[in-house]
Amino acid sequence: MHVVEHETAKKRFLIRDNGSIAAVMTYVISSPELYIIDHTFVENAYRGQGLGDKLIEAMVEYARENGIKILPLCPFAKGRFERLSEYADVLNK
Repeated sequence: MHVVEHETAKKRFLIRDNGSIAAVMTYVISSPELYIIDHTFVENAYRGQGLGDKLIEAMVEYARENGIKILPLCPFAKGRFERLSEYADVLNK
């Protein structure tokens, strides 16, 4: 099972496999209430396993717990937010 880590100092969510980063999603803090997802990357060997979705789910959960809205600028995240209405509560409109 892949565990999502949140490295607040580096402003990223990531998943490791045997010590190496398998997937990472970075964000920028625009304000205390608005985070911008600017990049999502999954290593080739891990693509198709839903790791990008796990990163987004972790950030959505973090946003809900902390009263934050998300602006997904990264194409992958933007697509997920457009397709999944369950994320509408944290989407910056």
